[in-house]
Amino acid sequence: MTFLGALLKLNRSLSGLKAKQITAANHTIHFLEGGEGDTLVLLHGIFAEKDHWVDFARSLTGKYHVIIPDLPAFGESDRKADEVYDYAHQTERLKKLLDALKLQRVHLAGSSMGGTIAAMYAIRYPEQVLSVAFIGAPHGIHTAKPSQMDHLIAAGKAPLVTATSSEFEAMMKLLFAQKPFLPYPVLYAAEQGALRNSASNMRIWQEQLRDRYLLDKKISMLQQPSLILWGEKDSIFDVSGVETLRQKMPHAKITILADLGHLPMMESPGKASELYAKFLSSAPQ
Repeated sequence: MTFLGALLKLNRSLSGLKAKQITAANHTIHFLEGGEGDTLVLLHGIFAEKDHWVDFARSLTGKYHVIIPDLPAFGESDRKADEVYDYAHQTERLKKLLDALKLQRVHLAGSSMGGTIAAMYAIRYPEQVLSVAFIGAPHGIHTAKPSQMDHLIAAGKAPLVTATSSEFEAMMKLLFAQKPFLPYPVLYAAEQGALRNSASNMRIWQEQLRDRYLLDKKISMLQQPSLILWGEKDSIFDVSGVETLRQKMPHAKITILADLGHLPMMESPGKASELYAKFLSSAPQ
């Protein structure tokens, strides 16, 4: 086992999680699993992966059954050149994954792209979803104030697709208001993976950019109990988007997280998981 592999295994073990894999939706899908009780499915964002949730899950596996997949095309799961990874296809792949795992009723939580997939899934399969949580802003909401990323996109850039080390460092600054400690082997592997997959990442970025405001059009159809945690200093999706969600999701519990950026489950995993656990305690079982 490599040093990186040992680090990941130790951190997963501290959270009561084990690495597994399954074949579903024409992909080999890697996932983490641990705990017993009602099932929580945690969905990462674009170009992210399952281990970004491990610290967040640490206080949850004592009470819940937690599943954290590498969504198809990300992390250790298969990415195929002839497959499309837009929201419509990823939502259906999630359905096939949950069916393969024989999960009939779940709580869905997601970050960024993962939040949008969670919402689209809950709208499409409402009988299967007990609640939906956005742990950090979801992709696809109009914001009154453009974000730093919006300005970069308007200038013709793809700020989450990196082909050089300097671009990777710029992306990291964009993602975090309070950069979490990441051991060097973890950070190095993430950078090398981003650079290696740059061309393929651009294809997926463009597929999802075509659905840039998909959630804005659909979110009012979401009826399940919902939690929204949005970082006050999010440079990816400006916090003014909270007002859009207040109008379109009057039933939702909304908390703006002071001094946090786009990935609260990494920047402040204890605080974010505490708020999620409190929400779950009042959600239907």
